[in-house]
Amino acid sequence: MELPVEGPGRLRVVEVDGVDDASIARWRAHTMRLWGQTFPSAEAVVDGMLAVQGENPSQAAWAVATRTATPCQDTYDRAFDDGALLRTHVLRPTWHLVRPDDIRWLLDVTRPGIRRSYAQQQRSLGVEDATLHRARDLIVATLDDGQPRTRPELGKVLAAAGLPGEGSPLGLLLSDAELEALICSGPLRDGQHTHVMLEHRAPHARQLDRDAALAALAMRYVRSHGPVTERDLAYWASLTLTDARAGLSAVADQLDAFDHDGRRFWFHDPPPPTDVPVEPRAHLLQTLDEIHNGVQDSRHVLDVARLRPAGRPVSVGMVLVDTQIVGGMRRTVADRRVRFDLQFLRDLDGDETAAVHDAAARYGAFLDREPVVLGAR
Repeated sequence: MELPVEGPGRLRVVEVDGVDDASIARWRAHTMRLWGQTFPSAEAVVDGMLAVQGENPSQAAWAVATRTATPCQDTYDRAFDDGALLRTHVLRPTWHLVRPDDIRWLLDVTRPGIRRSYAQQQRSLGVEDATLHRARDLIVATLDDGQPRTRPELGKVLAAAGLPGEGSPLGLLLSDAELEALICSGPLRDGQHTHVMLEHRAPHARQLDRDAALAALAMRYVRSHGPVTERDLAYWASLTLTDARAGLSAVADQLDAFDHDGRRFWFHDPPPPTDVPVEPRAHLLQTLDEIHNGVQDSRHVLDVARLRPAGRPVSVGMVLVDTQIVGGMRRTVADRRVRFDLQFLRDLDGDETAAVHDAAARYGAFLDREPVVLGAR
């Protein structure tokens, strides 16, 4: 049946045959391109996902590349160094990869929520507002010559002016400048990230008023992460529930929804056919991956069997088989090999084990290293 919602659109609430937590996880993994159709390039991944969490740069590269048909580290690095992908503090108080066209309006719409978190960090670190303003001016003056600077280089400049130049206080000053749309990532230099002026890296970035930004954010989030709940959206973009609902309401006539387990799930594309097998079956991913950290309210659908202990994730990485978490993963990269230490939460059958080894082989090929898998028989 069709139910009205507040705002200009009308939401169609539908019945989805056989919907349960496992089918939602399968559907969402398909939407996020972990199986089925892939994206043609790293740029298309970030454009299609709107943003990809990038707190761990090397793991974020795999989060992007694994959603392409031919994952390649060099291709990803080239897109990053050329500025086709930008890394900055946006959406939540952490780094995300975004496209240059989207960086300004995303910063504008998510800044208020992130600022609430930064206020608490400021108090705990004893950093005054005046210090932030002085640091912004000095960072801009330093980077205005167009030359990229690393974090340590900017730290030295700030310290010479009597401002925090290392540790968490320096991190706060740099992330504050990012949040104010002054700076963003530059090209890698000897493996180190650099900072440049945002206006130099994204001179034609779009700007939207807040209502339009909330609508665009809701639409693109649901299209790239759905099915999702309003609380998933609020978490992902540091929005109040009021703002999340306003954004969804503005595009309700372009979306559908279903009710399950006391939640309303919003979606754009229909579920994949049930008779199409999940391929590839297994993935080795960071817990920061969008399939896990891109939602919060409905994250539990990844663990239908409730194998994972309550509380913190079992590891910095996870093993997915058929879109369900079956274990934890730690990755160690050496000169010629990449080692995957796996800890399983249940026994795997032979086909599942083979799928995990295939996942390790894909990851190893991306890194151009021989994969060594420990813990999977």
